[in-house]
Amino acid sequence: MPLSLRHLILALMLALVSATLPAAEKHYTVSAPDGVQIAVQESGNPAGPPIIFIHGLLGSHLNWTQQQQAPQLQRYRLITFDLRGHGLSGKPQQEAAYRDGKRWADDLAAVINNAQARRPLLVGWSLGGAVITNYLAAYGDSNISGAVYVDGVVELTPDLIPAHPQVYSAMTAERLGTHLDGERAFLRLCFYQQPDRVTFERLLANAALAAWPMQRAVPTMTIPLEQGLKNVRAPLLFIYGRHDALVNPQASLARARSVNPRIESQIYDDSGHAPFIEEAPRFNRQLAAFAARHAAPQRAQ
Repeated sequence: MPLSLRHLILALMLALVSATLPAAEKHYTVSAPDGVQIAVQESGNPAGPPIIFIHGLLGSHLNWTQQQQAPQLQRYRLITFDLRGHGLSGKPQQEAAYRDGKRWADDLAAVINNAQARRPLLVGWSLGGAVITNYLAAYGDSNISGAVYVDGVVELTPDLIPAHPQVYSAMTAERLGTHLDGERAFLRLCFYQQPDRVTFERLLANAALAAWPMQRAVPTMTIPLEQGLKNVRAPLLFIYGRHDALVNPQASLARARSVNPRIESQIYDDSGHAPFIEEAPRFNRQLAAFAARHAAPQRAQ
């Protein structure tokens, strides 16, 4: 075989292999309008349609590991970030930094703008759903391709949020042992199918990083549901685990649909509060299908 032809074949093979390898992860920070530093992470296809994942209370970007590794999602630009008061992001010590939901919306807007993510699909778990609602109330839906609420907090009312007074009291206790026991109890409530030991220990470490002032303030966080959802025309999908112990699935769906009847929904029969972990294969397939229908292709840079 001529040397030049051999080189050409080798170059083509290397290009093919490179195209099938996952892109290297990217880590950076963005500044919220009030100065809080937000840690952002990216993986997947940097030129693909963007999906932004928003974790829940006591979590971090590590909550989305099974989505970041899912083969059917690798064609997308997968963007995660740590909410204020969580993970590697800034942790203001003033409770006022967490009560106004607009601050959380501004954090998400800063991530979208700094990442130059064109019309991303938003995926929000639990508290992340409240962040999406605040974003929609403040910025509208013209800059997103759709939103997926995963056991999302619709409103912080007794009808929608089951009472666990001992757990929530322990989580904000001054004594470290009591506080950590409360975090552990809260995490156990997240699951109908309890995760393996390694996963649970990582979730508990996530929880230990979360700011105490944030945990005290979040129960009074503003969620402008009517303003956020009423005029949304972008596709909305609400997913709940049937056995959710932290959010009332049927009541939450009914309340959300009373504001926007166009909401699609799915109930996962074998999940609690975290179907994206408890039934990850089904969730990843459904998210990939939803994204294939609605995620916006990116313009060439």
